[in-house]
Amino acid sequence: MPVEFLTDDQARIYGRYAGEPTPAQLARYFYLDDADRELLADRRGDHNRLGLALQIVAARFLGTFLSDPTEVPTAVVMSVAAQLGIPGNTDLAPYRDGEARWDHAALIRKRYGYRDFGEQPEHFKLVRWLYTRAWLSTERPSILFDLATAWLIERKILLPGVSVLARLVASVRDRAAARLWHTVSAIPSEEQRTRLDGLLVVPAGARASALDRLRRAPTRASAPSLVDALKRLKEVRDLGVSHLDLSHIPDGRLTSLARYAATSWAPVIARMPADRRTATLLAFAHVYEASAQDDALDVFDMLIGTLLTRVENQGDKERLRTLRDLDAAALRLRDACRVALDASLPDDELRKAIFSAGGGQDNLEFAVTIVGDLTRPPEDHYYKDLLSRYSQIRQFLPTLLRTITFLSTAGGKPVVEALAFLRTLEDQRKPHLAPAPRGVVNRAWRSLVLNPDDKIDRHAYTFCALERLQDALRRRDVYVVPSERWANPRAKLLHGANWEAARPEVCRALGRSADAELELEKLGDRLDIAYQTMASNLPTNTAVRIERTAGRDRLVLTPLDALPLPSSLIALRTQVAQRLPRTDIPDPILEIHARTGFADAFTHISERNARVEDLAISICAVLIAEACNIGLEPLVRPDVPALTRGRLLWVQQNYVRAETIALANAWLVEAQGKIALAQAWGGGEVATADGLRFVVPVRTLNAAPNPKYFGRGHGATYFNFANNQFAGLGGVVVPGTLKDGPYLLAGLLQQQSDTQPTVIITDAGSYSDQLFGLFWLLGYQFSPRLADVGDARLWRLDRSADYGLMNGLARNRINRELITRNWDDMLRVAGSLKMGTVGAVELMRSLQSGSRASRLGQALAELGRIPKTVHLLAFFDDEEHRRFIGRQLTRHESRHSLARTTFHGRRGELRQRYREGQEDQLGALGLVVNILVLWTTLYMDRVLTQLRAQGMTVNDEDVERLSPLGSTQFNFLGRYHFALPDAIAHGGFRPLRDPTAAVDDFDHGFPEP
Repeated sequence: MPVEFLTDDQARIYGRYAGEPTPAQLARYFYLDDADRELLADRRGDHNRLGLALQIVAARFLGTFLSDPTEVPTAVVMSVAAQLGIPGNTDLAPYRDGEARWDHAALIRKRYGYRDFGEQPEHFKLVRWLYTRAWLSTERPSILFDLATAWLIERKILLPGVSVLARLVASVRDRAAARLWHTVSAIPSEEQRTRLDGLLVVPAGARASALDRLRRAPTRASAPSLVDALKRLKEVRDLGVSHLDLSHIPDGRLTSLARYAATSWAPVIARMPADRRTATLLAFAHVYEASAQDDALDVFDMLIGTLLTRVENQGDKERLRTLRDLDAAALRLRDACRVALDASLPDDELRKAIFSAGGGQDNLEFAVTIVGDLTRPPEDHYYKDLLSRYSQIRQFLPTLLRTITFLSTAGGKPVVEALAFLRTLEDQRKPHLAPAPRGVVNRAWRSLVLNPDDKIDRHAYTFCALERLQDALRRRDVYVVPSERWANPRAKLLHGANWEAARPEVCRALGRSADAELELEKLGDRLDIAYQTMASNLPTNTAVRIERTAGRDRLVLTPLDALPLPSSLIALRTQVAQRLPRTDIPDPILEIHARTGFADAFTHISERNARVEDLAISICAVLIAEACNIGLEPLVRPDVPALTRGRLLWVQQNYVRAETIALANAWLVEAQGKIALAQAWGGGEVATADGLRFVVPVRTLNAAPNPKYFGRGHGATYFNFANNQFAGLGGVVVPGTLKDGPYLLAGLLQQQSDTQPTVIITDAGSYSDQLFGLFWLLGYQFSPRLADVGDARLWRLDRSADYGLMNGLARNRINRELITRNWDDMLRVAGSLKMGTVGAVELMRSLQSGSRASRLGQALAELGRIPKTVHLLAFFDDEEHRRFIGRQLTRHESRHSLARTTFHGRRGELRQRYREGQEDQLGALGLVVNILVLWTTLYMDRVLTQLRAQGMTVNDEDVERLSPLGSTQFNFLGRYHFALPDAIAHGGFRPLRDPTAAVDDFDHGFPEP
C-alpha cells in the first residue's frame, strides 16, 4: 500500500506551525475569549497559564497538541502573553518538563469537546467522506491528505500521527480505484472483453498492436489521411462498446484511465490484473471514440479549407495574368461609353461615333466578350474551378457519409438534410437529383448548382454541401456526438431548471445584478465620467487633437516618445547584473525544487502513487530536455540511476503532462509572489497575453502556414500569459496564427494560481467587441493596446448627454434594448464559462454566424462597446496609462526572448506531431522559464539587500524597473550535471559574485521591462 506520497516538508509541518501566522489568523484562532480566560484564571504560575493558553490555541489552530509546547512561533507567544498580561519572555521549560501539561491536554479535550481520531461515528464519517471524494475525483493523495486534515480540525477531532492519516488516505484511494476497476470491468460482456484484450495483441507480420495504432492521431490533411482517420474511428466503434452506459462512472476517473492507456506501453497494460486491464481498455475505447471523431473532423476541416484556399489563390493568379487584356477591353468600353453619354451628339450620328471611339465594331464586340469572360461577380469565390477536383472529394466522401452522423441546430438543418440526400445517392446507379434539398444552396453557389433549365449539377451540389458543412461545423450549427472539439457548445450552457437554480449563485460569483437596467445605469455613470474627464483634459492634452475629416471629427493620437533611462537605474542594473552568480542550467532547477518542492507536483499517471529514489532529479532532467529542445540523449548517464535512459523515458511517459505542469507552475507563481522584489514590481493582479511563434517542420494537423512568421513552412503559436511579477501563468497552443481572442479567454478561465489576474493587457490582435463584453461580465478589465485608435468608434448610452468637445466623436449610440432583451442569456453564458460547463473557444465560435454574429453575439458586442469606450477614453486621456500598457507588453516580449534562448536545440523548431505533445513541451518550456525567473528574482533580491547594506542609495522607482528576464547568468550548453551542494539543498544560497571580477556584458541579458 503506497503511503509515501508526502514530502519531507509536508510530513515535518504536519500538526506543527509552518511559520508565523498571519494577522488574520492571529485574530481568528489566537484570541482568548471569556471562556478561555475563565479556565486560565485559577492556574498558578505564569508558565502554567501561558502553557495552557498555548495548548488551547494550538488545538484550535493545528488540531492537535504539540509534543513540545515550547515550539511556538514568537508572534503567537507574544500575542497570547499580551492578552494574559504575562511577559512574553516567560520561561516555558518548567511547563514542558512537568506533568501539568498532560493534565491540561485532558482538560482541554473535556472542556472544549475534542475527540480522538478513532472515535465513532466521526471516524466512519471521515472514511465515507474521503471515499466519496476519491471516487468522484482524481485528486492527488497529498491534496486528499490536506483536505482530511482540515476536515478533522473543523470537527474538533485531534489529528492522529502523520503515518496513520497517510495510510488511511492511501487505503481509501486504493479501495476507490479497486471499485472503479471492478465496476467498469463488469460492464462489458465476455465477447466485448475479448475484443478489448485483442487491442494488446501484435498481429503476425505487424510491428505494432491495435492499441498503438488507434492512439496514433493523423498528421496530414489529405484525402487518404481522412479515409485513414475515418477507418480509425470505425475500428474504435467496432469494438462494440460505444453503446455501453458509463454515465454512472465519474468522467474524471474514466479520462484518467484512458489517458493512462494512451501513454503506457501495451505490454505494461497486458500485465495488469484482469479487472484493471479491462477497465483501462474500456475507458480508452469510450474516451477515444470522441477523440478519433474529432481528429477526423480536424482533417476534414483542414482539407476543405486547403482546397478552397488553393482554388482561390490559383484564381487570383489567373486574374493577374489576364489583367492587361481586361484593362485594354475596359478602356475601349470606357471610350465608347463617353461618346454615348455625350448629349451634344445627334442621335443619328451616335452609333457611328461610338464605333469610331471603340476602334470599330469588331474591336468593340471583342472588348465586350473579353470583359464578359474575365470579370467575376462579387460573390464569386472561384467555386467553378473546384469542380475539376471532384475526384479528390470522391476519395473520402462515401466513407465520411457512412461513418459520421451529423446533428444540427435549426441553423444547420439545411446542411444536414443535404448530407442525408447525398448519402442516399451512394446506393443509386443513376441518381435522380430533382428531390435534392435546395436550402443548402446559397447565392454564391446557385449559378453553379442550378443549370439554366433548373436541373441540379451533382458535382457542384456536392461541393456546395461540403463547403457549407465546413462553415456550419466551425459555427457549431452542425456538430457531432461524442466529441470534445466539435460538440454543440449551446448544449453545455446552463439551461432550464438548472439555470433557474444557479442564477442567484452566478450573479453573486460574477458580481452582477439580474436586472439589466441597474447594470446599465452603473456602466452609464462610468461612461459619463470617462467622457467628462476626457473633455475637461482635452485642452491641455498635447498628445491628442481632434481633426475634421470628411465632415466628421476624428481623433489623432501622437505616438509616445521613449523616455531616457535615469543614470541611477543604469547604475543599479549594472551593479545587480555584476553580482548575480553564474550557473549551469540544471543548478537553478534543482535549487528551486529544493526551495519550493515543485517537482513533487509531478505524479504518476496511473492510479497508484509510484515514487522512486531521486525522482526529482529525473523530472528536472526531463524538463531540461523538453524546455531546451535537446531531447533526452545529452542528459543520459548510465552510471547514475536517476539519469538512465529507461528512467528518463519512464518519467517522460508517466509524469510530465499538462495537468502536472500546470500544478507545478502554480506553486512557482505562488513562490514568486512572496519575494519582496516581485511585490515591488506588482501585485499579480495585472496579466499580459501574447503569442510566441514556432516553426513546425514535421507533418502535423496542429500547424498552419503564415509567411510572415514561418516563411514557406508551417508553424504553431504558444499563446501564453504572464503577470506583472514576471511569473508565467501557462498558455495554450494554437495552429498557425489564428485570431487568439477566444484562446485568451479560455486560458484565463483555466488559471490555477492563487492570485487571479483582473486586468488583462494584450496587443490589438486579441481585440473584439464581443470579447470586451464577455470580459466585463466575468469581472475582468480588458485593456488591449489598440492599433489605429483614431479610427476607433466611440459610443454613448445617453443621446442627450453633453460631452463638450467630445460630442462630435461620441456619435454612435448603444442599442440599449438589444442588451436588456438578451441580458439573461448573457448572464447564462458568463455563468456557464465561470462554472466550466462550456469552453470559451467553442462558445465564441458558435456566437458567430458566418460573417454575421448571432443575436446573442450581437448583444454581447453591443454590451462590450461600453467598456471598450471607457478603455479608449482612458487610453487617450492618460499618458502614464499608455506607457503602463506598453511597459507590460515589453516585459512579455522580453520573456519571449528568454524562452527562445532556452529553446535553443534543433534550431528552435517545434517537432512534436500531436497537439498534446506540443502543449506538454511548450508547457515545460514555460515552467522552466518560470524557474529561471524565480531563481533570478531571489538572487536579485539578495543583491539589493547587499547594496543597501553597503550604503548604496537604491531608489524604489529604479527597483520597479528592474527585470529578471536576463539569460547571461545561465549556461544552456555543455555538460549537464545534477549535483546540488548540501548547503544549497538545505536552504542556503550561492555566494554573490565579486563585481570587480564581473565582465561588463549584461546589458543584453537584462532588457528594459
